[in-house]
Amino acid sequence: MAIGFLPQVGAIEIEPQIVLEMVLPPLLFSAAVRMPTMDFRREMQAVAMLAIPLVFLSAFAVGFVINWLVPAISLPWGVALGAVLSPTDAVAISIAKRSGVSHRIITVLEGEGLFNDATSLVLLSAAMSAGLAADEHALNPGLLIGKVAIALGIAAGIGWVVGEVGVRLRALIKEPSADTVFSFAMPFIASIPAEHLGGSGLVAAVVAGLVVSRRRAATISAANRRFSQQNWQTMTLVLESGIFLTMGLQAFGIVEETAAFSGGLAFAAFLAVTLGALIMVIRAVFIALMFTWLDHRHKRRQRRYEAEAARIERFEKRMHKASEVDADMLQARDLSPERWEDALNHYRRRRRSSGARAATRCADPTWTTSRANRWARARAVSSSGRARRNAMRGSDLDYFESEPLGPREGSVIVWAGMRGAITLAAAQTISTHAPMRAFLLTIALFIAAGALVIQGLTLPGLIRIVKPKMATGDISEEERAKLLKVMGSALVDTALAQAIH
Repeated sequence: MAIGFLPQVGAIEIEPQIVLEMVLPPLLFSAAVRMPTMDFRREMQAVAMLAIPLVFLSAFAVGFVINWLVPAISLPWGVALGAVLSPTDAVAISIAKRSGVSHRIITVLEGEGLFNDATSLVLLSAAMSAGLAADEHALNPGLLIGKVAIALGIAAGIGWVVGEVGVRLRALIKEPSADTVFSFAMPFIASIPAEHLGGSGLVAAVVAGLVVSRRRAATISAANRRFSQQNWQTMTLVLESGIFLTMGLQAFGIVEETAAFSGGLAFAAFLAVTLGALIMVIRAVFIALMFTWLDHRHKRRQRRYEAEAARIERFEKRMHKASEVDADMLQARDLSPERWEDALNHYRRRRRSSGARAATRCADPTWTTSRANRWARARAVSSSGRARRNAMRGSDLDYFESEPLGPREGSVIVWAGMRGAITLAAAQTISTHAPMRAFLLTIALFIAAGALVIQGLTLPGLIRIVKPKMATGDISEEERAKLLKVMGSALVDTALAQAIH
């Protein structure tokens, strides 16, 4: 900003499409690749509520308020500003991680940051179209939701295809430099076709990144992943810093234009404080209601899990009773007690695997002549899926139980919803034909700068005061033993494979 205000520096203006099509896709792709997909699945409901209903609610509230206070700014352009102010910033996640809050809080914030960026920019595009057409009826919530759903669906399909194909191609690339170059191209390979087909290029980039996050460990070599991660960190820093640099250099021209409007900078600052406070109040109320609903669902799922576990336990008891045989039956079937016990153990092992694998492996000819195998094969196929799903539910419930989201955690999530780099980047995409565009950009600049300074500097203090659930590095002895066993096996396998090679 200081450089932008120097007399020797001329006015600088960046084409909005450069930010939208060249800067944001790689930023969102990079964040999606770092997202753990299992945790994201568990927090999908919370993320979806923060990324879609909250964005719409905040954007329309801002639109109505600014249209009421500044009638020259029509409702569509007010909603466009609200969409600009909806994305949260990754700075809060970095601060929260350094403060040591629980992993679940980080997951919710990261998931929200991924998808509310995309949702808000889809809404921004629809609002700008309505503003340019001077048609406030185009902002009908039903039509908007339909447009957003179509854009998200097209983008999700394209992003998934690009992610799956891209991971397979990267598995064939042995040179880390070439792999990194291809990974840099992936967000654009996903976003450009999605935009041309009427979808959201940003959502396509996010979905492609999530697919890479889920598949890369199994397909992409460790050396390539390490090399790519280091280069992506550098690229992300350059792009985010470039957004702030661009906004700072344009600040002089924006402020100069805003000073010419009635009320000038003082009125813009007043609106920034009013709208910033409005957004935070809406966020706090929405998150409180969301946590209440999630707690209700958690208790319901707990009851269903316990009921299903009881049914499975009764089933196991019946099967155990049915498997009790006498010596006459074993003699008639020409079976020894050891072979019968082997058949039961074989069934239990298969039951823990997928139903398909159980059906295949239980078809081993060495087992087909025994009554034990016929029984084991039939029960393995029918019950393994249910037991596996219930085990997953139990694991999810343990996760929710160990890291609950209560008022303390909610206050951190509310205050961590600061605006920053994406807000500044989205502000650049507002059409140059928008009424009082400089005034709108000034409000976005004030809110982003104020949020980063006020919320960013006070978030660590808030965490110390409210004392939310913190991350723990403790590992049980049982988990430690399992981990050492897996590491030892992996080491032996690797050494053996190298020796054979």
